[in-house]
Amino acid sequence: MSVTDARLRQIAARFSELEARLASGTLEGKDFIAASRDYAELEPVAKAAAEVASMRGELESLAQLDDPEMRELAEEELARIKAELPDAEHNLSVAMLPRDSADSRPAMLEIRGGTGGDEAALFAADLFRMYERYAAEQGWRVEVVSANVSDIGGYKEVVANITGNGVFAKLKFESGVHRVQRVPVTESGGRIHTSAATVAVLPEPDEVDVTIEDKDLKIDVYRASGAGGQHVNTTDSAVRITHLPTGVVVTCQDGRSQHKNKEKAMQVLRARLFEAQRDAAQGEEAEARKAMVGSGDRSERIRTYNFPQGRVTDHRINLTLHRLPEILEGPGLGELIDALIAEDQAARLAALGE
Repeated sequence: MSVTDARLRQIAARFSELEARLASGTLEGKDFIAASRDYAELEPVAKAAAEVASMRGELESLAQLDDPEMRELAEEELARIKAELPDAEHNLSVAMLPRDSADSRPAMLEIRGGTGGDEAALFAADLFRMYERYAAEQGWRVEVVSANVSDIGGYKEVVANITGNGVFAKLKFESGVHRVQRVPVTESGGRIHTSAATVAVLPEPDEVDVTIEDKDLKIDVYRASGAGGQHVNTTDSAVRITHLPTGVVVTCQDGRSQHKNKEKAMQVLRARLFEAQRDAAQGEEAEARKAMVGSGDRSERIRTYNFPQGRVTDHRINLTLHRLPEILEGPGLGELIDALIAEDQAARLAALGE
């Protein structure tokens, strides 16, 4: 996908226009949000385009030098630019790929213990800590929205909000079934068991993205149960919200106040309804989505963590890394995520006929 000089000028003009509109101070409300989002999406494209335009301009200027001495001095610079320009043009092509409009958004992370009982709940807790550590490395903020803790310290379910720069873009390929093979702490015979946990990463919508009518909600309050500290079972602080048109049910009992639990439950409900809207829209583009890494289907087995062999295998791109401890500690996860993003970009570039 070769980008013409005319297209580079169009990108630069559009970026300048957005810059001027945002700097004018005349935009408010939805207009400001829309312009800010467009600016954020175009900024990496504009920077990559400016770099390509600059390099092409330098090549043209150096090639037109008439003075033999100056041309000789310029040969080294010409060779450098010619060597670096293909990478810059490839980076621009990647930057110009159609973007998921949710890439720059915060995300709701949901992890549930699947088959395997207590061992699955412990594995769910391991996964949550892995994402917490990876988030800390990225400079993101993680806030637990709700958690259902098992008797031995795992998570039957945990939901957290992750905010920061490009959260959904980096975590969106984590949705699916994660499988673990190891000897459980509850296993006295030393046998390897296979358990699983389900991960869902949902982009968090703005208030303007999802309209929820009060008449469409059924809100129940009840006393919290299970682990949770001295306030559990003393007040009706737990909240269950049912969205009547879709049947989506969200519960939250972690906060000490009913108001706080309702606020968090609404946050989760908005994310789930927004994801349902996105799924419906993307369903019309099913063929295009086949080029992407995985479908985001939460029933799809995407990764296996094998403790006896110290390896992690991502089944979608057939990548195996023998660095399981480092991956579960957080930093090693970045290599897997980067590989998934690169594979997705390569597939989409190939589909465009680069």
